[in-house]
Amino acid sequence: MEISGFIKNSFVDYPANIACVVFTAGCNMNCWYCHNHNLISQKYGEIEEDYVFDFLKERKGFIDGVVITGGEPTLQPDLENFIEKIKKLGFKVKLDTNGTNLNVLKNLVEKNLIDYVAMDIKAPLEKYNIITTVPNIKEIENSINYIKNCGVDYEFRTTFAPNLTCEDIEKIVNHIKGAKTYSLQQYKKPEHIVKEILQPHTPSEFNKIKEKVGYLVNNFIIKNI
Repeated sequence: MEISGFIKNSFVDYPANIACVVFTAGCNMNCWYCHNHNLISQKYGEIEEDYVFDFLKERKGFIDGVVITGGEPTLQPDLENFIEKIKKLGFKVKLDTNGTNLNVLKNLVEKNLIDYVAMDIKAPLEKYNIITTVPNIKEIENSINYIKNCGVDYEFRTTFAPNLTCEDIEKIVNHIKGAKTYSLQQYKKPEHIVKEILQPHTPSEFNKIKEKVGYLVNNFIIKNI
């Protein structure tokens, strides 16, 4: 595993659990607003696996799980082996993914290695190539359908980037109708963007979206407005 970052304690990254967070190197998307933009082109990590596992052994009974995020974790060829080691220590595992590697996700789920999955839905499918530079929307759609029905606890989430509209978010919610949880979070200007060109959406816009389409999912969460 190529590990580029590690947070020892988090109360917000794994719902209802205290967790540590592992950031993997590399991503197959290039979202302009990404706060981990420095990880996109990274091929090699800076943190040894042994450092993570030594920490986990010391923190048994104090933390509940491990969040594996990125970058895009499913690009890591050693992901399965890494998670197996975590599970053997007795910790839960939450995987954050962009949904572009469904076969990897299926394999982990079928082997009971994942306790929670959070998939980012970056935009309505017809806008994916604009927001992410990824044209393969069929894999995104297949991942959404699989996650909804695989039996593992999950959420879908979207960063309300300034170049997305309220109508775009409504399309996303309609597409995932019946989903357990959908989180819509506020955009914040990343450090790599020197000049603010587009302004964040207002709290009023967030609330209007929830009022209009929030009933289509079981739990509609607004974050960071």
